Amino acid sequence: MFWVYLIRTPNHTLCYELLKFFNQFEITMAEQTLETKDIATIDDHLDYQVVIIGAGVSGIYQIKRLADLGVRATVLDANADLGGTWYNNRYPGARFDSESYSYGYSFSQEVLDEWHWTEKFSPQPETLKYLNFVADKFDLRKYMQFGCRVQAMLFDEGANIWTIRLDDGREIATRFVITAVGTLSTPTLPKFEGMDSFKGPSFHPAHWPHEPLDLTGKRIAVIGSGATAIQIIPEVAKAAEHLTVFQRRPNWAAPLNNAPISESEMAAIRERYDEIFATCARSPGGFVHEPDPRSFYDVSPEKRRELWDRLYDEPGFGIWIQNFFEIFFDERANAEMSDYIAERIRRRVNDPAIAEQLIPKDHGFGVQRLPLETGYFETYNRDNVELVNAAETPIVRITPTGLETSERSFEFDVIVYATGFDAFTGAFDQIDIQGVGGERLRDKWATGPVTYLGTTIGGFPNFLMLMGPQTSAANFPRSAEQSVDWVTPLLEYMWAHGHQRFDIDDAAEAEWVAHVKEMYEGALLRNAKSFFTGYNSNVEGHEYGKTRYNIYNGGVPRYAEILYEVTANDYKGIHFR
Repeated sequence: MFWVYLIRTPNHTLCYELLKFFNQFEITMAEQTLETKDIATIDDHLDYQVVIIGAGVSGIYQIKRLADLGVRATVLDANADLGGTWYNNRYPGARFDSESYSYGYSFSQEVLDEWHWTEKFSPQPETLKYLNFVADKFDLRKYMQFGCRVQAMLFDEGANIWTIRLDDGREIATRFVITAVGTLSTPTLPKFEGMDSFKGPSFHPAHWPHEPLDLTGKRIAVIGSGATAIQIIPEVAKAAEHLTVFQRRPNWAAPLNNAPISESEMAAIRERYDEIFATCARSPGGFVHEPDPRSFYDVSPEKRRELWDRLYDEPGFGIWIQNFFEIFFDERANAEMSDYIAERIRRRVNDPAIAEQLIPKDHGFGVQRLPLETGYFETYNRDNVELVNAAETPIVRITPTGLETSERSFEFDVIVYATGFDAFTGAFDQIDIQGVGGERLRDKWATGPVTYLGTTIGGFPNFLMLMGPQTSAANFPRSAEQSVDWVTPLLEYMWAHGHQRFDIDDAAEAEWVAHVKEMYEGALLRNAKSFFTGYNSNVEGHEYGKTRYNIYNGGVPRYAEILYEVTANDYKGIHFR
């Protein structure tokens, strides 16, 4: 016999696709399809069939899929409410850099019809409102438990179940665990002497106070100049009496070019949603921007510059990922592109000496994830803003009234530590996750993540990850939906077959990790001080030169094809019991 599978297409509709293989399974089609009531009775001796950790973008969609199937599932989140990143990061200027209409969920036509994005790039309050709108529309909050921080997860090899221990002392037994913990959810602080002594407010942007913080007339320090700082600095400068930015190494940045979305524009967007999501599915980054199909060397320098001038002034990531493919792999092409962006920065900063300090010298344009900004470079033209080179005059200690560098003392009312995140693996390391034989996940990942497909891990049965390390680094919701739409049928497959456990083949895992590493070869990002390569000077073992292969760099379409092939080959590399 042959099989028909339901495939979710990029334009959020369902179609039937006949797979070109026969006699792959020993069960009948009737056994393949379980009624909702039948699924709900499986493992009824356990607290839950599935526990999801994290109520952000991924977790919300995952619980929607499971609720629709009638699965007894719950979502645990350490925060007081849903939203994940968008619940925590409330700093001035926080917004995403994907076009709003490409960032939202694609799974519900009703949501697409009803929601009106008010800006091309949605600010944090609107994004959080959107996630609440989706959760409330589908009555998902009843499946969620907040204020639940997971301390440990232990796998019982005899019973094939996970026991989850919470910080409130509770224990939860479940057959499957799905993590939706986010890629940038674990903030890292520097290790300066005297940090506890500062008498004013001091915090990481991810811990920005939820109650209003009046910065008017304050002396403020922002330590760091990465993507988060690039959003914060222009906004804080407008209110502060004086803002001092402490920069160790500058980052490339390009204009966001945000604008409102009118009613008529939103109506036109709704008409194009199929096209928008199809473009995202074709794009290597999952965005509405596709690479220029021409070769860098087939286009004259004058025409290259015309292209860059246009992209620089257009909204979003076009200047980065609608560019020539060679800028990511070819030193000469990247150098010319970097020179162009440096020239644009010099035009925007009045003081030539400050402009040079804001131009990176240790990496080329686009080899790290590009921050998008609004008036960032012009901020340094303000009389109330000072840039301190913290590489030449490093911070020595924090004092009760400010801080000291190797050169001088400063007094501040507020200190913001914009010092990055323990990306991809940090949230996992905070939980004591023990798999087969008591192996700890943090030990297996001590020198970098080791996964199969970025969704599963050898030695950790019945453990699934949404947007885990070594999945495609892309427009987050597009990849999140892709993850959920692969994980959910896997669980359905297991329930249909009566399986209680899956394990990952060691050879398949090793082959995947080798392929992930191969995708770094030749790419200029391999030498960058980026969270793509695991660099974070505030985390032990994440120093420069100790590459951690955190992402799948082969692009969204290729990654989707790999997931499809694994599924079509009876979940190749996964053993079921």
